[in-house]
Amino acid sequence: MKKIILASSSPRRRELLTKITKDFEIVAPTFDESKFSLSTNPISIENLSLSKAKSISIKLTISALIISADTVVIYGERIMGKPKNREEAYDMIKTLSGKTHHVITGVAVVDAETGKYTTSHDTTYVTFNDLSDEDIYGYIDDKKPYDKAGAYGIQELPENFVKSIDGEFDNVMGLPTKILINILKDMK
Repeated sequence: MKKIILASSSPRRRELLTKITKDFEIVAPTFDESKFSLSTNPISIENLSLSKAKSISIKLTISALIISADTVVIYGERIMGKPKNREEAYDMIKTLSGKTHHVITGVAVVDAETGKYTTSHDTTYVTFNDLSDEDIYGYIDDKKPYDKAGAYGIQELPENFVKSIDGEFDNVMGLPTKILINILKDMK
């Protein structure tokens, strides 16, 4: 069995991968995302994940499968990245208040030995309730969601934030585990 490497320093992805296997190593990718042109097209998100996984696979001399993922929160045609400050976080969550947005996670698995790879993505639709400014600022001040796309972590939101989720919860958290299980079965 090949060694599994998670190309991510995200504690959420680490937690989700333990649902599939406990035997993996974490290696932070060295790919510079700022030079990547990301779009709302799921293939673009898959390609970013693939670039991160390849940045690790080219440095390995062992047989391993490298898993990488990227999660993008999209409202309309707007990609909601990671907020830089409290005001940006407020703007993002206020924009999503009372509306449906979608979360796309692109995932890539690269076989470091052969260079073969598989990419895929999942889309989940999330509808927020109408949120008060007090609710929004309370969440931001408590959770400091500056490292999260869309300024929120679905697993830490107060109960009154989310009206509905259509799709895989794990996908919104950052790793589409159902898709990943199938990819890993095919690649082993």
